[in-house]
Amino acid sequence: MARDIWFETVAIAQERARKRLPKSAYSSLISASEKGVTVSDNVEAFSELGFAPHVVGACEKRDLSTTVMGQELSFPVMISPTGVQAVDPDGEVAVARAAAARGTAMGLSSFASKPMEEVIAANPKTFFQVYWLGGRDAIAERVERARNAGAVGLIATTDWSFSHGRDWGSPKIPEQMDLKTMIKMMPEALSRPRWFLQWAKTLRPPSLRVPNQGRRGEPGPPFFQAYGEWMGTPPPTWEDIAWLRELWGGPFMLKGVMRVDDAKKAVDAGVSAISVSNHGGNNLDGTPAAIRALPAVAEAVGGQIDVLLDGGIRRGSDVVKALALGARAVMIGRAYLWGLAAAGQPGVENVLDILRGGIDSALMGLGRASVHDLSPDDILIPSGFARALGVPSDGGR
Repeated sequence: MARDIWFETVAIAQERARKRLPKSAYSSLISASEKGVTVSDNVEAFSELGFAPHVVGACEKRDLSTTVMGQELSFPVMISPTGVQAVDPDGEVAVARAAAARGTAMGLSSFASKPMEEVIAANPKTFFQVYWLGGRDAIAERVERARNAGAVGLIATTDWSFSHGRDWGSPKIPEQMDLKTMIKMMPEALSRPRWFLQWAKTLRPPSLRVPNQGRRGEPGPPFFQAYGEWMGTPPPTWEDIAWLRELWGGPFMLKGVMRVDDAKKAVDAGVSAISVSNHGGNNLDGTPAAIRALPAVAEAVGGQIDVLLDGGIRRGSDVVKALALGARAVMIGRAYLWGLAAAGQPGVENVLDILRGGIDSALMGLGRASVHDLSPDDILIPSGFARALGVPSDGGR
């Protein structure tokens, strides 16, 4: 990777994304619901956890590989599905290529800016994410399209979004990129000339349509039309989740589980995996950090299904802490989006390399030969750190 685009930490990727993107585009990557209590706790909670390192006996070589829902990963970090990655012209395709180049899996959002067929072609280890949107017939049609495209699994997201307020204000996202909108937004775009020229070379503006909500070959509805349809669809029941899992018939993840009782119901519904997630703080503000909820959930169901963590990962040591507390792997969102915004596909590869290197260093310091050897004994957990949600207290009384 060229030195002029290479960066050493995810924090530097974030700063480069801030300098490169128009203000509204960057704001969309960092915004969170209401006061931002949850998004802050997602990140800061990792700092409360310490390590118990060994000083002699480190393993010369360390195995970072794992499997998630039957897919082999070179290291325990997956791409979490995020919508409309128009911070770069290649968007989700660039992210998929980066993940494939680093031997890991891609999560593709229903609200992505690129068709699933293009993304899956770029990374055969792609899990397609669905929202409960439009009723069973419409969902079944999208699921069948994903099957025909070659998706290796399905992710059902149920943790977005009950709250729409932002104390610091939400970035203004236009309904569509017509001529009037482009003229209005031109001053902001010109304030970031490198980003503007990157898009100018494509001879097309960023797309705000979501092609994976339509039929193959169609442009798909505008983002807000699809969002409005989702808002108008009654939320799913556990029977709906079981139906969707059976309809798909293959690897199936339920994303957004924070409670032990919900985790057990997910197992009963037949899921292959769950992601302990609060949607990156974009859901119900005041929800604890995902890492705080992980230990109780992993203890309750980790022996039956794959348990992943999604939220707050900024360095490889964060990944190791999550694995030690029961996660099989983690999913990242903002971190790779900052890499994408900073340098396109190489930027995403850079972020994945940073995390991989941090995992390897932490394993060495802990004297572990494999990510599968990690345990709570490797972590210093302060009293009161964990939050066991959905567990009856006082013997169930």
